[in-house]
Amino acid sequence: MTYPVPWIKIPVRTALAIWYQWTTRTELPELSKVSVLMRQRNKVENTLRAMQHAGPGTLQVISDFDMTLSRFAHHGKRAPTTHNILDHRLLIDEDCACNMRKLLKIYYPIEIDPSLTSEQKIPLMVEWWTKVHHLLIQQKIQRDMLAQAVQESGVILREGYEVFFDRLAELQVPLLIFSAGVGDILEEVVRQSQVFHPNVHVISNYMDFDANGVLRGFKGPLIHTFNKREGALLLAAPLPELRERPNVLLLGDSLGDLAMADGVARPHNLLTVGFLNDQVEERAESYVEAFDIVLVKDESMEVPNALLKFITSGKDAK
Repeated sequence: MTYPVPWIKIPVRTALAIWYQWTTRTELPELSKVSVLMRQRNKVENTLRAMQHAGPGTLQVISDFDMTLSRFAHHGKRAPTTHNILDHRLLIDEDCACNMRKLLKIYYPIEIDPSLTSEQKIPLMVEWWTKVHHLLIQQKIQRDMLAQAVQESGVILREGYEVFFDRLAELQVPLLIFSAGVGDILEEVVRQSQVFHPNVHVISNYMDFDANGVLRGFKGPLIHTFNKREGALLLAAPLPELRERPNVLLLGDSLGDLAMADGVARPHNLLTVGFLNDQVEERAESYVEAFDIVLVKDESMEVPNALLKFITSGKDAK
């Protein structure tokens, strides 16, 4: 049996829980938006108060990038991801672009298929991105063309991103961006958006260029949507800026993003926010069960900004 809430269908147990959220007052009116789903509002509010009491000096933010900090869609059209930005004639030819789009049509439905387990998806994700990287290496991409490709790509961060990045920088709260995309492109997007502050750290797939600035491979182990736990333990845990910050605000758009906080030593409080961008009816139940807060087709940073403002409005905040 299902009930519509508000434009999706989810099981009655979750529907009743969400209805309770709407009928309960909160210190954060943004959490009462119809696009916000929560299974345990009391838990969310208790976690927020604990994080606020501990102060911004104990906080770190861990976020995915593509379709989390960047928009999923804009003006009714899909917005580009870091891999999509590489689909530019400055960088690759039409045959390569065609082959990459074919791979997307094959593997993206697998990535978001709620009927498959992460274990079933992992080898296919490795297969997908290994093929894509092989295609890109064959194109002999020039490093000095990346900035122009980003500038002409139409990529756009979520509305309100400046407030989010600038507030974190002001309070010297580390922002760890953990992405299965292309790190060189990601950094250029953030840089051109004028928010690449000193507190921003990026873990991603980085291109390896030769002495002439021509792509010859990719550095390190492949990072994909479903192996972020391994990346967190190997790459994020050693960062000294994060060691004494046991409170975590995590943002993602995939269930695999929940593993990004696994590198945090002895976490005290963890609040997870999931952007549900696509296939809402099929994935709503699993997202509500997994994330503390789910944002349905919300292309803004309004809720994360409200959470951040509340958490950092306590002691030691500027």
